[in-house]
Amino acid sequence: MRLSKDDILKAADNAPEEVECPEWGGSVLVRGMTGRERDAFEVSMMTSGRGGRREVNPVNVRAKLVARCVVDDDGNRLFTDADANELGAKSAAAVDRVYAVAARLSGMGDDDQEDMTRDFALADGEGSSSSSPPASARRPRGS
Repeated sequence: MRLSKDDILKAADNAPEEVECPEWGGSVLVRGMTGRERDAFEVSMMTSGRGGRREVNPVNVRAKLVARCVVDDDGNRLFTDADANELGAKSAAAVDRVYAVAARLSGMGDDDQEDMTRDFALADGEGSSSSSPPASARRPRGS
């Protein structure tokens, strides 16, 4: 069946799923982001990189997505974007479980998730494989 514009615009295509979180003592409702919300989320994860290039800043990405996708029975967000830092301090197992559902419901495939979390340790300031000294220990050129 070929869909019309009205069929598409009237489709109820963002039903939430219940996710058990024993670490938190119950379950939460998770819904996927709309196309507009996903675009805004991706833009919010961008930062200025070397040479003015835009790069993904993956720090606390799981909690940031969870904050946008956990909803109450009426579909209203439980958390604001500002709550993501506190949410990031909660159980990694619980946050990751909810994140996985939120990402799937938001149409984020494995490649998208890898892009958002790539070089996580490096963005957090840990795990550099470089043998270069830190910037503070380097001497300026010409001295």
